[in-house]
Amino acid sequence: MQLSLTGHHIEITPPLRAYVNTKMDKIQRHFDNVVDAHCILSVEKLRHRAEATVNLGGGRIFADSVEENMYAAIDALVDKLDRQVKKYKEKLTDHHAREAHRLSQT
Repeated sequence: MQLSLTGHHIEITPPLRAYVNTKMDKIQRHFDNVVDAHCILSVEKLRHRAEATVNLGGGRIFADSVEENMYAAIDALVDKLDRQVKKYKEKLTDHHAREAHRLSQT
């Protein structure tokens, strides 16, 4: 998975980059067909915002999170993306399972 990380009003430090990489690996473990991801970290006054766009084999998923701490925002972002990726994967597998079931009945 190709991961690009951008910071708005924040410097992307090596520990922050490593934290995002380890968290985004969780998404790739659940779905192998992740092409790339673009993550944007920004700070506005006391709001730490993390947002990401993940390109899958057949679609695109977006999520964002706003917290008081950047690490908490990244955790919430990855949780949201993980739920969406699981839902996307279930849609794909359910669709094919129904099709096979329908064909076997005829």
